[in-house]
Amino acid sequence: MDEVARFSGAGGENVSGRVARAPEKACFVSVRTAILDRVRHAQRTAKIPTATTVGAELARPSATARPGATQQGGAALSGPPARGPERPAPRQLVERFRAELAALGVETFVESSPDEVRARVNAIVGARSVLAWDARQLPYDVDRVLVGAARGSSPRDLQAAAQIGVTGCDAAIAETGSLVLLSGEGKPRTASLLPPIHLAIVSEADLRDTMDEFFRERAADIAGAACCTVVTGPSRTADIELTLTLGVHGPGQVIVIVGP
Repeated sequence: MDEVARFSGAGGENVSGRVARAPEKACFVSVRTAILDRVRHAQRTAKIPTATTVGAELARPSATARPGATQQGGAALSGPPARGPERPAPRQLVERFRAELAALGVETFVESSPDEVRARVNAIVGARSVLAWDARQLPYDVDRVLVGAARGSSPRDLQAAAQIGVTGCDAAIAETGSLVLLSGEGKPRTASLLPPIHLAIVSEADLRDTMDEFFRERAADIAGAACCTVVTGPSRTADIELTLTLGVHGPGQVIVIVGP
């Protein structure tokens, strides 16, 4: 018996009729359950869900739901997600990207012509030894000013001795100031990871508002790449005393040139 007596009317009519009459096996499939199902599916297949796939998965009952389960509110979730806001104009993306890079401590130059891009690259590289992507992978004919640059096919000692790495990029994410590089033929990972300075050449066409936008557009390219590297500012690491050190696991300095 309870130590404190309950009043005689407890229970019964004091319990909501909807709860009192709920069948024992009834349950509701929440959006959370649908998301977890998608995560489990992605772990098994290593495939990134597309917007259409997401809509279809939300529309059908969860694989983990018990028999007789219904979706919350009795309404099926169907069709692709509601259309989001319009994509910002290129100039807006450039300004947001530049602001995020500044917050990360990245030096950024915005040039208005290919000639200005090459001149800026030449001024930054100077007499430094270079490790670069292959000429056909670099925008704005930047390779013309990279005389004697080592490549991914060069001997390892030459790559290791490089003082600056020069790359293009596969996407520049304005939301976070991130550079996305898909490594493959003529695009060695070492160029962005091994030298102490990473110089990235970005065109306006490379700019994306969010990482999600890039994933949706380039899912097949990501799956086919040897590696997808996301660079968000200089390499940072900190020990247990929270002493921040730059350049331990990658370049300690990142420079970005944005062309037309």
